[in-house]
Formats: sequence, structure tokens, C-alpha cells
Amino acid sequence: MSDLPRKAVTRTAKLAALPLGFAGRATWGLGKRIGGKSAELVAREVQQRTADQLFKTLGELKGGAMKLGQALSVFESALPEEIAGPYRAALTKLQEAAPPLPARTVHGVLAERIGEDWREYFLEFEDTPAAAASIGQVHRAVWHDGREVAVKVQYPGAGEALLSDLAQLSRFARLLGPLVPGMDIKPLIKELRDRVSEELDYELEARAQQEHAAEFEDDPDVVIPQVVHQSDQVLVTEWIDGIPLSEVIAEGTAEQRDRAGQLLARFLFSGPARTGLLHADPHPGNFRLLPPAAEEAGQTEEDGGPVGSWRLGVLDFGTVDRLPGGLPRNIGDSLRLALEGDAAGVYGLLREEGFVKESIDLDPDAVLDYLLPIIEPTQVEEFTFSRGWIREQAARIADPRSPAHQLGRQLNLPPSYVLIHRVTLSTIGVLCQLGATVRLRDELEAWLPGFLSEVAETEETETEVAETEVTRTVDAEAEAEAEGTEYAEGEGEPEGEPVQA
Repeated sequence: MSDLPRKAVTRTAKLAALPLGFAGRATWGLGKRIGGKSAELVAREVQQRTADQLFKTLGELKGGAMKLGQALSVFESALPEEIAGPYRAALTKLQEAAPPLPARTVHGVLAERIGEDWREYFLEFEDTPAAAASIGQVHRAVWHDGREVAVKVQYPGAGEALLSDLAQLSRFARLLGPLVPGMDIKPLIKELRDRVSEELDYELEARAQQEHAAEFEDDPDVVIPQVVHQSDQVLVTEWIDGIPLSEVIAEGTAEQRDRAGQLLARFLFSGPARTGLLHADPHPGNFRLLPPAAEEAGQTEEDGGPVGSWRLGVLDFGTVDRLPGGLPRNIGDSLRLALEGDAAGVYGLLREEGFVKESIDLDPDAVLDYLLPIIEPTQVEEFTFSRGWIREQAARIADPRSPAHQLGRQLNLPPSYVLIHRVTLSTIGVLCQLGATVRLRDELEAWLPGFLSEVAETEETETEVAETEVTRTVDAEAEAEAEGTEYAEGEGEPEGEPVQA
């Protein structure tokens, strides 16, 4: 393959073959059963073949097809195990790798966008990509100043491919039901289409990454690589090593899973409060679990104290939501009122924000009953996310006979909340894949406006101010002591002459 398959007719034919392939394999499976094979064995074989075709098609097409596959991959934990199992490995591959473009195509992009002398910018450049994603692939290199860098090169024709794929996928979204049974894929595709221009704009991505890197520069828990160089279709950032989150999901220790889950939740809620931006692409391929900074530098506890904890490395800021005031306060207010059992208050806020349209009347108590199981992780000090728990929630809402399903169909998702909603659900999906035990309330209390009552927020602010004043006083006394002077006690300004200690 020398390039993305660009012709719309070619891409459409490949995408249309997915649901047709599902139907064909079902017929093939029926024949196998008639021939004497057990239903369970045949079903497993059919699902494995489907998963293989899914990865091959979405991975080779890249573009919107692969973007959809990545978005769907974080929801596999909500599926029954007999369905999720065969798809898991194929979908997870989409988070980290895809068939690469040949080196000559990559060199052509670099020459066109950086200059014919592009090699002079690098001391080393690896032609084999370290990772391949939906619209670009990443190469490891060494910048001319000696820094290890990640060079992201956008696929030629990526914009055309994205729009073409998502348009075609939208036309037969219902036929893609076997990818994630019970999920309405069409709104997800529409939201991905709405973000195409931002996804392709590396200047916008570089700016978002720089803003995050500046804010988190000295953060002990989150690492954001600095932007080194940016031009149209090429983005160079500092390289960070670490364990891909997909590997932590597959074989991480309990300590790594819990730590990754806690930091993922912390980054999700603290990012908008600190930067006014929401990282909106939370699939595992965009995160790394890094060892403590001191340990990375070769220090140990014997060198003078504990070395710290695992950190979260965050990559790919191509899709962000701009939230100048942080996450909307109504989210925190609604959660707090729901936990307090104030059904009328919750219902009023949902109406105010457009989650319940004016033409619809619902029972506030029924709405609260619908919400409480979903917000269970916020009701306790710590919560263990699991595939079993999210499957229960998905089954409750997806079952047409369920009151929750009937009520959910009457709720509305305002446009301004679409991306926040998807990011939150995706993050919960990743936490369930991790099986992480997370103190979610701690993060909500620290970063989500409205989650604490106004009285509690005021008390917290006053406590922080008081602690700051105490710290300043202690620092001033320490500084005075270091200078070797003492001042006589008195009203207002210090009286008397300094006395040598």
C-alpha cells in the first residue's frame, strides 16, 4: 500500500463489505452447524473471523474508518463477554498500531512541509513508525539539539478520507450494529464529522498541547511533552517513554491499574479547570504510565527518601473542547443534588440545560432513579470500576422492556454537552477496562464546580487562604531566623533594634 485508498468508490466498497461480511459469516456458521459442529464453537469462530476483518478493513483504510474503530474500542467493556471477547484484541490493536505507510511517502511529506533539507533537522530518524493512528503516524527521531522526539506525519489525503469515510459510515450506521450491539452509532459518527477540521489542524493541536505542557510543567502526576516544531501536516514533540495504557489493561499489576485509573480521572477533571481545555480523545493509545521522576533519573529511596509514584503521560491533543470556565457548573450541581436525593432540584437543572425538552413532562423521582445507578462511583469514597458493572448499566438502559430504556429515550443531549458526554463515557469505559479502584469523589471535590455546596466551597477556600497565611508566616520567621536577627515585640511595626541571636 503506497498511500491511503483515496477513491470514494473504493473506500465505500470496503466499508460496505463489513456488514455484508457479517451476514455471510452467519450463513457460513449455519452451514457448519448443520455439518455437525457445536453452536458455541461455530459462534466463536465466526466472531473471530469478523474481528479479523474488522481490524484489517478499518486499519488499512485509516481515516474516518479507523477513527470510528478507536472510538468504539473503549466501549467494548460494556458488551457481554461472549460478544466482547473476540472483538477485544482486534479493536485494541487500533489503539496502538495500523498498517504503516512506506518510508518514501513519509519522506515526501517531510520534504514538502519542512523542506528538501529536512534531514538536517534531525541527528537520527527512524523510518519504521513507532505508532500509526487514524490520520497520521509517529516516527521516533533525535532532534538536532540532541532531544529525542516524536515526529507525527499526517497521511496524504487524510482530510478527504475522513470526510468520505464518515459520510459513508453514516449512511449504513444501523448495519454496523454488530460492532457494538445496543449502541446508537449514528450520533457518534456525526460528532466525529463535526471535529474533522480540528483533527487535521496541526497548528491548533500544537497550541493546545503547548497550553497543557505549560500548565502541567511541574506537576508531579501528569507529564505533557513539549512541542518542538510544527508545520502543516508535521508535528514534532518531545518523546516520552512509558507503558502504553493498552498494555496496563492487558497485563498491568493492580498497583499500576489503580494508579493509572486515578490519574486518568484526575486529568479528565483537572484539565478543564486548569487550562480551559478538555482532552477529548481518551482512548488508551493516547496515554502512557511513566515511572516516578526520581526513579527515571536512577535515584532510589536510599538516596534520601521515597522516589514518588507512577505518573501519567498524555499524548495527542488533536481533539479538544474549549471550556473557558472549566466544566459547566450545572454538572456538579446536578450530581450533588442527585446524591442528596433532591429529585425536584435535579429535574429543574436538567430542564434548564435542555436535557428535558419543554414539550416533555417526566416524573422527577423516575429521573433520579434512572441516574443513581450511573453515578454510583460518586457515592462512595472509592469505587472499583469493572466490566461487570458497566455491562449492568448498559443492559439496564439498552433493554427495551426496561423503564430506564423508556425514560432514556425521552431525554435530550444538548449540543454543548455532546463532547463532554462522550469523553466522560469513554473515560469510564477505560477505567472499567483497567478494573481500577479510584477515589473519584476526591477528584470531583477538587476540580468539578458545583459538586461541593457553596458553603463547603467557601469553607474550603477559607481553609486554603488560612493555610497560605500560615505558610507565609512560617516562611517569614524562617527567613528572619536565617538572617540571624530577632525583633522586639510590640504593636504595629517592629520596635527596637535587631538583636543578634
